[in-house]
Amino acid sequence: MLHTLAATFGFAPLVPLWLLALLGLVAVGLCVLALVYRTKGALFRLAAIASVLLWLSGPQRLHESWHMLPQTALLVVDQSPSMALGQRAEIAQKAAQTLTQNTVPGLNLRTVTVRNAEHDGTRLFDALSQAAADIPPDQFAGAVFLTDGQITDIPPTLPDRLSPTGTTGQHSTLPLHVLLTAQGEETDRHLRILQAPPYAIVGQHATLRVQVDDAGPGTHTGTPATLTVRVNGEDPLELPITTGTPQTLSLPVTHPGQLLTSIAVSPLAGEVSELNNRTITRMNGIRDKLRVLLISGTPNQGERVWRRLLKADPSVDLIHFTILRPPEKDDGTPLSDLALIAFPVRELFQEKINQFDLIILDGFENQNILPHSYLRNIANFVRKGGGLLLTAGPEFVGYGSLQDTPVGDVLPAHVPREGGLIEQAFRPQLTAQGRAHPVTASLPGAPPANSTAPATAGASIAGQWGPWYRALRADTLHGEALLSGPDNTPLLVLDHVEQGRVALLLSDQLWLWSRGEGGGGPQAELLRRISHWLMKEPELEEEQLNASLSGGTLSITHHSATQATPPTVTVTAPDGTLSHVALHASTPENDSTLPAPLGLSTGHMPANQAGIWQVDDGTHKSFAAPQPPDPQEFADLRATATRTQNIVGASGGATIWLGNTPTAINLPTLRLTEGGSNHGAGWIGFPHRNAHVVTGRSATPLLPTWLMLVVSLVLLFAGWWREGRA
Repeated sequence: MLHTLAATFGFAPLVPLWLLALLGLVAVGLCVLALVYRTKGALFRLAAIASVLLWLSGPQRLHESWHMLPQTALLVVDQSPSMALGQRAEIAQKAAQTLTQNTVPGLNLRTVTVRNAEHDGTRLFDALSQAAADIPPDQFAGAVFLTDGQITDIPPTLPDRLSPTGTTGQHSTLPLHVLLTAQGEETDRHLRILQAPPYAIVGQHATLRVQVDDAGPGTHTGTPATLTVRVNGEDPLELPITTGTPQTLSLPVTHPGQLLTSIAVSPLAGEVSELNNRTITRMNGIRDKLRVLLISGTPNQGERVWRRLLKADPSVDLIHFTILRPPEKDDGTPLSDLALIAFPVRELFQEKINQFDLIILDGFENQNILPHSYLRNIANFVRKGGGLLLTAGPEFVGYGSLQDTPVGDVLPAHVPREGGLIEQAFRPQLTAQGRAHPVTASLPGAPPANSTAPATAGASIAGQWGPWYRALRADTLHGEALLSGPDNTPLLVLDHVEQGRVALLLSDQLWLWSRGEGGGGPQAELLRRISHWLMKEPELEEEQLNASLSGGTLSITHHSATQATPPTVTVTAPDGTLSHVALHASTPENDSTLPAPLGLSTGHMPANQAGIWQVDDGTHKSFAAPQPPDPQEFADLRATATRTQNIVGASGGATIWLGNTPTAINLPTLRLTEGGSNHGAGWIGFPHRNAHVVTGRSATPLLPTWLMLVVSLVLLFAGWWREGRA
């Protein structure tokens, strides 16, 4: 009220303010004296003086000329993924086009389109806040949402822009109108994953918890349904369930690597969509603690490297023994002083040998330590699926070495006694197979192909690994030689033996790399890869078939350690349709120095079906599935007013169902309202907030001079008259 009066009235004093104040004080003093002495007519004289002082203060009536500003309302159009169902998107586009074309004088309708849901669902209120930030508060009139009602960022109370501060009465809230792209409330069935472990132990069962919920008119919990579960390409399993109740699924983990589990529930009659009736979970099958037995023939420099590597791996359970001296050596030292515990030969190599995943013999010289029956057990351990790694030095060319025992039957190379030991400086090189094999491909600091750098023991050489000084020369070889030594002799050989695997390193000086000799080398990474290849880690297999699905395209990658012709693979779609895709040779992106025919081939094909896709090259199978959609966006696919009804009611807005077809939508008209309701039959409105700009001002005297003169004289005569009657 005071602000309004100040804008309507003002003062333009005819005398300086100090003089006006002085005259006022004199008048008040005279009045007080007159009252003290009971002078008759004093009040009339005081009123006369006050009227003169009021006239001298120059009271004025102020007049403004101003221009009304148009109101601005936001039209927020939801084009998130859930709007792709049915004709929702077309209805929203048609409604938005019609509303923007039917202009209302004094009202601007600004359109904001929300397209990408990303991973947080549909956030229309965020879009409202951002779009309204540059609209002056007194010109903002409200908003219209064109949506299916699935909004994830609905605030508990009205946003600040819809509840402006400092306003009362009819403009205390601004309307939010919601136009829904459907005929009415819909029903939907939704499959939820409550718990799914990212990893599972091979040979055990993984536990998943799921729940099926029905939503919409006429639905209730406890409805019977059928759950269909399929792991990779295995036969599906059907389970009876009831809605609204968590269900526990126990799935066997049969192999390491990725496990895709497809889960689907039977549809609900009349539901809006079956998109959220199925889902795919991803788990990685991992081995439990890998048990490794490390036997060091004698204390040596490489022993510490092995222990540090295997102890640092949390997935490895290491048992390590070092042979301090052979049994035939007798110098009278008491047995109690030779070792803390006796070497449990029978327990390790007969009773519990099959409990290990990998046996490492590091510089092991037999010398009757192990009977032939136990050595035969090691060979059988490999044939039945175990892993064996040997690092060989001078002890390998002596009499009674391991290659002359039953273990020699599973070794990939034989070293002769004469000329088998080479003692000279050399730098390990990758062979052609080594550049393609996952165990040695892309090792850090690998020398380039066809390197001719001298194998000297001097300072480090760029692009070269550090030198070694001793190696063994094999006279027979089978398997894959990945590293070469002096004169291109095999240095690291890998081989498959029936169900198991063997790795033979024909030198005992790998430990020099850990000391940084001549620049060092990737000894830890090489040993880790060899160990895990022997324990059959899927990522290190020579023959690999991988598939991935993204953006509606199935990408297939085939890796072979041999330079074979790229294969043609068979692709099985989720609905059982078969397709054949020819792969083409490809150069690895991370090593441009490699030639194209390296055993890496790729292929692509469109893949738009939801579910698990299977790729088969005749020997290996791989599975792929699209990434799951935004869980919030597809959690509920109904068109519904239940989520927004509270906040729409608090704003004084309206909820209107537009219908199911864009050609016959129930679209309201727009209005500007001056008070009262902001919606009615067939229309929605926005309040006119009288926003304006002042274009000019003028002032007129509030009291004319002649009037004030008359009033003052009348009051003075009244005072004299009252005094004269005394």
